[in-house]
Amino acid sequence: MDLVESIKSSRFEGFGAEVKRRILMGTYTLSEGYSDAYYKRAQEVRQLIYAEMTQHLQTYDGFLTPATSSLAYKKNENQDPLTMFTGDLMTVNVNLSGLPALVIRSKDSVDENNTLLPSGIQIIGKKYGEAELLGVGHIIEMFSAERKLYKDAFPEASLF
Repeated sequence: MDLVESIKSSRFEGFGAEVKRRILMGTYTLSEGYSDAYYKRAQEVRQLIYAEMTQHLQTYDGFLTPATSSLAYKKNENQDPLTMFTGDLMTVNVNLSGLPALVIRSKDSVDENNTLLPSGIQIIGKKYGEAELLGVGHIIEMFSAERKLYKDAFPEASLF
């Protein structure tokens, strides 16, 4: 198989519908004629988000937020595009700001069908504060009740 065929097949088979949709939207907004309308305005909004978040981080060491607006999707469950976009609401601002963030699995929850689904928390840190961020994440995981169960089950594991 030549290089072009390899690329075509990997992108066709490897990317799901949502990834393809987002690539097309990004390509459209960066296309000629739309750059001023979308890209430049997005850069301005990005700077506003960064300025506001860094202003708050002068008072606080970091932010603790939910990672998503809902529980995890069930395996192989198809979601409509709007639902997929709302799942990103809690992480978009930090991605736009360029600040470091860490998502940690938090308490598992049970949905209406008694299915156990994970949820996560997001810790947002200061610019160049990755070491502190990872330290806080490590402490949260060490003292998490669920992690304690794993530690008790696997005392030889140094990860917990």
